[in-house]
Amino acid sequence: MFAGSPVHNQSGPTEFVFRVFTTVPEFQALLFLLLYLLILCGNTAIIWVVCTHSSLRTPMYFFLCNLSFLEICYTSVVVPLMLSNILGAWRPIPLAGCGAQMFFFATFGSTDCFLLAIMAYDRYVAICHPLHYTLIMTQKLCIQMVACAAGLALFLSLQLTSLVFTLPFCGHRLEINHFLCDVPPALRLACADIRVHQAVLYVASILVLTVPFLLICVSYVFITSAILRIHSAEGRRRAFSTCSSHLTVVLLQYGCCSLVYLRPRSSTSEDENRQIALVYTFITPLLNPLIYTLRNKDVKGALRNAIAIKAASDTH
Repeated sequence: MFAGSPVHNQSGPTEFVFRVFTTVPEFQALLFLLLYLLILCGNTAIIWVVCTHSSLRTPMYFFLCNLSFLEICYTSVVVPLMLSNILGAWRPIPLAGCGAQMFFFATFGSTDCFLLAIMAYDRYVAICHPLHYTLIMTQKLCIQMVACAAGLALFLSLQLTSLVFTLPFCGHRLEINHFLCDVPPALRLACADIRVHQAVLYVASILVLTVPFLLICVSYVFITSAILRIHSAEGRRRAFSTCSSHLTVVLLQYGCCSLVYLRPRSSTSEDENRQIALVYTFITPLLNPLIYTLRNKDVKGALRNAIAIKAASDTH
């Protein structure tokens, strides 16, 4: 079905089917299931280590724990339905199910982007105002910032999802050229003028991606200036190492999301967007635990201690 050719002779509720990636569904399902299990194990390990080690109960690790939780959530929103559609090709889901997936994916993904900006602010305070860090980054403030990020993401996702699903769709059973119900491919199936909806999506994308990214850039301008004033080469190296993991995640997340949501529609293709979406849906959540553990001595030390304690308890 095409967005410009509504079908009048079909009745019944609107349903959606998804286009699978290859003609080898069993291999596809096994691959994505393996990636999902690795994401679950890696991010759960981060949460467990942070929650069980008192030395890691600082604002930075509090935010890292929340980041891991969010990545488990928004990947879990995608994977079950994705595997179901790969193994049972053309299995439809109702409009309400598509809307629910869109809402939760947008909520968790937007909160993730806001949280990365909060983590940049945390690094700014730690490096530029180290003597006042504990006075500024209190537990109450950290909880309030995470709650505000989640609340704003919830509001934007609710408005956007409601706006999309007030549109008429072309037919009874529609094919989405994607592996999830996302806003851009859903808009392409509408039988109405979607210029206003695209403008709303663009504004929401600016709020979720551009504004936080600019705040992150401003934070790192001050951070870099403060680091360069450190006389000790070892001190500069330690300061940069605490930021490099966060910067790597920021570039992956914001770069890929911007290619999908901020590029003009005329310069994008559905197949290309689907491939890019795999990066921030699977690759980034998979790499985050590796990035933070491999470049963070505290987390690596806590993991080694936890494994050693577990091994000792098993032997007894």
